[in-house]
Amino acid sequence: MNFNTFLRHLREGFKSLFRNGWMSIASITSIIVSLLILGVFVLLVVNVNSIADNADSQVEISTYLQLNVDEELRTTLQEEIAAMPEVSSIAFVPKDQGLAEFKEKLGEDQQELLEGFDVDNNPLPDTIRVELIDPSTVNFVAEKIEALNDKYTEKPIMKVNFGEETVETLFKITRLIRTIGFVFVAGLALMSMFLISNTIRVTILARRREIGIMKLVGATNAFIRWPFFVEGALIGLIGSLITIGILFAGYNQLLITVQQDIIIKMLNLVPLSSLWAWLGGSLLIMGVLVGVLGSTLSIRKSLKV
Repeated sequence: MNFNTFLRHLREGFKSLFRNGWMSIASITSIIVSLLILGVFVLLVVNVNSIADNADSQVEISTYLQLNVDEELRTTLQEEIAAMPEVSSIAFVPKDQGLAEFKEKLGEDQQELLEGFDVDNNPLPDTIRVELIDPSTVNFVAEKIEALNDKYTEKPIMKVNFGEETVETLFKITRLIRTIGFVFVAGLALMSMFLISNTIRVTILARRREIGIMKLVGATNAFIRWPFFVEGALIGLIGSLITIGILFAGYNQLLITVQQDIIIKMLNLVPLSSLWAWLGGSLLIMGVLVGVLGSTLSIRKSLKV
């Protein structure tokens, strides 16, 4: 194909887009609606996954030490725990700090429950808090920390706690959320492609007479197909650009609204700066591909004249 022929196909594609105005608008609207539904659901899944990841990242192991553990043994324990390959970081929490944090969690209304407990009369043990690289290894790491007791005659570790039942429930919920999200996004993507290609197919079927005349005067299949190829790409491009504009403007407004609500703000929605490139690019590529594929596949039957 020479350059002049290519320019001719581009011109014909543009002309056809405007010449078949209502059908083009129907195809573009179909793309906008389909991609908008898909985009909204992708944003929902991304944010739910982000919330689930934040919940996973807060999983930690509390290693409570015996009251009589000396500083040297405690330091050795900290070094051994920190050296475990699954451990991200550790923090030593003296019992005085632990009591202060516990009082803060209770709040002013219930702090009278701890009256009589102070620096000299503190029932809480010193604690080593352990954060993990992969929260799913929490059971394995907890067992490794408990096993350290067997190395010492003094048995320095009183208890290892990570809220086993709560953590297992949390992991089950987050796995379920991710699985459901993936299935729904895949299903919506297929539904969008089916809906859009059907709309474009109707557009082409309405122009079978035009295609038939071109065939009768000797036009090759490739010569007929290219303007439809260009038209499909333009329909997909316009539809996806409008979708991206609507989707991102709406999500940006949602982020602004959330920032003004203290309770909802705690959800930590994913910022637009982390989304626009990959999500916008994906919707753009998908829109153009669906437009092109819809045109290419739909015109095959019409070319058999």
